Amino acid sequence: MIKIELLNKNKENISGKIDHEKEYAPFMAQGNQLCTLGIKEYVYQVGDKIRVTVDEVPGYYMVQLDETLAPSLLYFTREEWLYEIPLAENLRKSSVDTAFKSARHSLTVRKARYFEKTNYQNLSFNAHDQKESSGLYPHASANVETRDESVFFAKNAIDGKCANLSHGSYPFASWGINQQADAELTIDFGRNVEVDQLNLLFRCDFPHDSYWQSVEVTFSNGDCMTFDTEKHTEFQNFKFPTQQTTFIKLGHLNKVQGDSPFPALTQIEVFGKNKPVQ
Repeated sequence: MIKIELLNKNKENISGKIDHEKEYAPFMAQGNQLCTLGIKEYVYQVGDKIRVTVDEVPGYYMVQLDETLAPSLLYFTREEWLYEIPLAENLRKSSVDTAFKSARHSLTVRKARYFEKTNYQNLSFNAHDQKESSGLYPHASANVETRDESVFFAKNAIDGKCANLSHGSYPFASWGINQQADAELTIDFGRNVEVDQLNLLFRCDFPHDSYWQSVEVTFSNGDCMTFDTEKHTEFQNFKFPTQQTTFIKLGHLNKVQGDSPFPALTQIEVFGKNKPVQ
């Protein structure tokens, strides 16, 4: 069973007509393998939430809650997921202007297919990640996010958006470290995975930006690796022996000397396979 509901700021069901020919009722849909909530006329309000309820956890689900978000393979560890619709002013700048702004909506959650779970893939991608952990993975977090502004949240580094020749509001959101020397970014997978390479895409708004000349990656198994990095506008790829881990941590970010004080990360991609597959 999969269920999708719209809730208001008080976590009460929102009601209306999904179409002018339909009856007035709570905005809710339910299915077994597939659940899609379609609405022709409702404008989201600040504080509205999307509640997704599933009956198989832990488990893998394909999720797309707005047309501006790419479908994401998410690992559920809770039966209930509450997604805060990002309409508050402090959240808007990191999203495209049309995100969640239409009166028409199509929200889809379905159980992932076997090949989607077992493919070799970017395990860190999640277009639906939120600042706070919600029991869904992958999830990005950090010990610093510049001025607590959404355009510098850790989650920006796993949303699949790669524009990196400027900084600030969409489409140039990034993970910003506020010049903090001990900045660390953690990608939590929420389960055991096998990974063997990663890609780093630095923000490259030069001369405003700087860059790191080396970074350290730590795995949950205790292994650490240091990679030399460069001033480069494209992804930098690093391969390593297969690691079984539940997270990776990016730290010991060694900024190049005599340059701008503002290095930042636009994207991180971590490639591997889910192990074991539920």
